[in-house]
Amino acid sequence: MYSQKAIELNKNPENLGQMRDSDGEETVEDSQSGTTYTVYLKVEFGVITKINFWVSAASVEMAGCSMATILAKGKHLSDALKITEQDVIDALECSPESDQQKSINLILSTLRKAIDNYLMRRGIYHIQFQKLEASNS
Repeated sequence: MYSQKAIELNKNPENLGQMRDSDGEETVEDSQSGTTYTVYLKVEFGVITKINFWVSAASVEMAGCSMATILAKGKHLSDALKITEQDVIDALECSPESDQQKSINLILSTLRKAIDNYLMRRGIYHIQFQKLEASNS
């Protein structure tokens, strides 16, 4: 069953749209359905200040994608990388067996790849970023 929050985000998704001047972006395609997921990031001082998503299918994917971006916005990149499928499911107040589980997994994968794209554009590789974050802790 879908929660009221999931229904609302399906009808009125937050952070939906493309971004022309992103600092990092990535697109992932679901090989089974052909649905594509794109995440766009604007980052200042390591914090996601703006995040948008675009998904080629307009169905149950909207709520999971929207909630994943809501959870990532305002977070440091290292914290955004730690967002889990369960975090999104809990925030949506839906059951783990919902139809959204696959799309949540794909949007989180796309988010992580968009962060990697941001880091690579700046000449920082993910492993270097992890070491830097560990030394700052």
